[in-house]
Amino acid sequence: MLDPSEGQPVAIERQDGRSPVILVCEHASKTIPQALGALGTRPETLDSHAAWDIGALAVAQRLSALLDAPLVFQRFSRLVYDCNRPPEAPDAIPEMSEVHVVPGNRDLSAAARRQRIDEVYEPFRAALAALVSARATQARPPVIVTIHSFTRIYFGITRHRAIGILHDRDRRLADAMLARAEAQGIDTALRNYPYGPEDGVTHTLKEHAIARGLANVMIEICNDLISDEAGQQRWAGHLARLLETALDSLTVETHATSRQKA
Repeated sequence: MLDPSEGQPVAIERQDGRSPVILVCEHASKTIPQALGALGTRPETLDSHAAWDIGALAVAQRLSALLDAPLVFQRFSRLVYDCNRPPEAPDAIPEMSEVHVVPGNRDLSAAARRQRIDEVYEPFRAALAALVSARATQARPPVIVTIHSFTRIYFGITRHRAIGILHDRDRRLADAMLARAEAQGIDTALRNYPYGPEDGVTHTLKEHAIARGLANVMIEICNDLISDEAGQQRWAGHLARLLETALDSLTVETHATSRQKA
C-alpha cells in the first residue's frame, strides 16, 4: 500500500528534547497514501475534521519547541487508520465519520485491513513505545500528552467550550491541569469534553502510559481557535504554562508523599 517514496507513516521531532513530556499527535495529517486515492471521498471530506485534527499538529509542534519536548505524530489520515484506536476497534478504519462517507473503507477484506494495521498503526505504536521505553530509565519518568482538536459543530450541535482535558482511570495530571486552568487564562476547560473514555478515545493513554504507571493526559482544542498561526501560538503558550505548573505540582506532591512514607 505505502510506496517507499511516501516515507514512513510516523515522524518524531525533537527526539532528544529535555522535557519529560512526550507529545503525541495521532491525527496530524489529512494525507492519503497514493495507492488508496481519495478513498472514494468527496474533496470537502479530506479538508474536514473527518480526515484530521485541524490545527493540532501545528499546536503540538509549537508546544514541543516551548517545552523542549519530543513529538511523535502520524503522517497519514485517520481515515486510513486511526492510530488512537486498537486494531480490534470497529472505528479504527471508519466507514463513516459524522456525515462523511468513506467508500474506500467499506467491505475491506481481512488481508486489506491487516495491511493497514501493519503499515500504518504498528510502526506508529512501535515508535512511540520505543521512545517511552528509552526515556523510562531517566531521572524523571516520561509523561504522555496527546494533542487533538474538535469541530465546533458536530451533528448539528454547537460545542461552546474551548478545550477539553481528558483522562482515563489515571486522572492525576488532568486534575492538576483543571485545578490551575483558570489561573493560566483558560476559563473554558472541561473534564472529558467533548469525548470521554466511554467513547474509546483513550487508547494511546492506556497503551503507552497507564499500562506503565506514567502520568498522562489528552487535550482537545476547538479547531476554530487554532486554524491560524496566531491561534496556534496562543494556545501552545497557554498549554505550555498549564502543563509546567501542573507537572510541578505533581512533583511536589510526589516528594511530599515520599517523605511521609519515609
